[in-house]
Amino acid sequence: MDKKYMDKYNYWKTNKFFSEETREELKSIENDEKEIEDRFYKELEFGTAGLRGKIGAGTNRMNTYIISRAANGLAEYIESKGKSYTERGVAIAYDCRHFSKEFAMTSALVLAAHNIKVYLFESLRPTPVLSFTVRHLNTAAGIVVTASHNPKIYNGFKVYWEDGAQILQETADSITENILKVKDFQDIKIMDEKEAFKKGLITYIGSEIDDKYVEKVKSLSLRDNIDKKINIVYTPLNGTGNILVRRVLKERGFTNINVVPEQEHPDADFTTVPYPNPEDSRAFEYAEKLGHKINAELLFATDPDCDRLAIMVRNNDGKYIAFNGNQTGAILVKYIIESMNELNILPSNGAIVKSIVTGDLGKAIASKYGVKTFETLTGFKNICGKEDDFERTGENQFIFGYEESIGYVAGTFVRDKDAVISSMLLCEAAAYYKKLGKNLNEVLEDIYKEYGYYKENLISLVLEGIEGSNRIKRMMEGYRKDFPYEINGVKLKQYIDYKYSKITDIKSGNVSKCDIPVSNVLKFILEDGSWYAVRPSGTEPKIKLYMYSIGKNSSEAEEKLSVMKDIILGKLQSIK
Repeated sequence: MDKKYMDKYNYWKTNKFFSEETREELKSIENDEKEIEDRFYKELEFGTAGLRGKIGAGTNRMNTYIISRAANGLAEYIESKGKSYTERGVAIAYDCRHFSKEFAMTSALVLAAHNIKVYLFESLRPTPVLSFTVRHLNTAAGIVVTASHNPKIYNGFKVYWEDGAQILQETADSITENILKVKDFQDIKIMDEKEAFKKGLITYIGSEIDDKYVEKVKSLSLRDNIDKKINIVYTPLNGTGNILVRRVLKERGFTNINVVPEQEHPDADFTTVPYPNPEDSRAFEYAEKLGHKINAELLFATDPDCDRLAIMVRNNDGKYIAFNGNQTGAILVKYIIESMNELNILPSNGAIVKSIVTGDLGKAIASKYGVKTFETLTGFKNICGKEDDFERTGENQFIFGYEESIGYVAGTFVRDKDAVISSMLLCEAAAYYKKLGKNLNEVLEDIYKEYGYYKENLISLVLEGIEGSNRIKRMMEGYRKDFPYEINGVKLKQYIDYKYSKITDIKSGNVSKCDIPVSNVLKFILEDGSWYAVRPSGTEPKIKLYMYSIGKNSSEAEEKLSVMKDIILGKLQSIK
């Protein structure tokens, strides 16, 4: 058996280039070959989401050495674009996680060594503020050090290009080429910190950017004649959202925003919620307690890097009901488009953008008002890429973009999902409907009555390590070759394989080309409008199953979902 990982391990453990702390950490696992293998069997892969992995020593871990190599790859890519790009520089932000500040500074010092100016935030910031900063300062690129909603043992390194959106595949491939050229970490140039500041190659930025950003966010407000006394609980989940979310809501005039005290301040250990993902209703435990105590009407949470938003709404029985991303997205689509229509500011060529695995309820609402819906691959680099297309052609005007994974954005000054923007719009919507005598549960029911009962379920199978990675590949290939043509008596209408850009009409057998970029995603559309999709996660060791049904009532839609789950999941799990 090839054990090259042992050679790499021994090299890291004995080479004095690596810090004593790193070498000691590696010595502590010398009797754990499985752990050694996991740390060194591969290089942490750089993709369109940059890097993301567990913190620790090793080639398959997040550490200053891996960060320096990625920053070097980015620096060389910027240099290849010419002097006009190197002079524009790079903006860098970071979150509250362990080593985020150190990783940000390491990145800055590598860029400085390439004579590329760095604009570094003096303290942690939400991820969308980095996107805004790239556009506002007209930098060539941006970096944000974050692992979003992952557990505390993770960190990440995300790269943005000059448009303020995360890099696309072509750019990621070029940076990867540069990364792979580095055969020895000792070859990477890193400037001394004092020298970098003395030469003006690193400049701290802060409140002046916040002020510009907050004004832009507030400019997206649609209504002021709303109930701003609405009783709301907010939790930033010990992340980056606390200051700017509260500031925006305060400046918009909301007077009853109550922050969960245990989760108010940054905490790299996330001691109150080991998995700080607001998609998981367990993240709302403390918010619910406070909500019941003060009789709050709405609870909302932002994830640690404040680009995603989740909500729970009190129903008429006093129970808090969790909304998923499709439901919250539908509420926001309804509020934004109907408000714009009523205020006569709805553009005639308006458009919303959603991912291919996001439900169709928002599309149905938009269609009523003549607003076109565009679909993209998952990821806001793709959703916001449509904004660039719209600006270039002038054929459409971007109104709103969203994903089922609780990401939303409005406006054109941020090219990523933005929980500061969506927090303001969501609170505004709740306050508006409250003035009309309705809570958001009732608004959602109204939507279902008008457009049909759209229900959904997302199942993620976590399969870690080498074995997990290989099984995910086998699952995708196995399901690609053998899938059900009928579910609960409803026949399959269409099969889309985005990896091969093929759309197959089941009845006729006709195959047409799909105009969405290549990605390892399978989508199956049934004759009654229900559908499901299967794809591996791009950032986590998971294979994801998205299921959607439509029914005349809630119970019919739920029954369809239950049958879909049993059949599809059974098929997937049978692939060993």
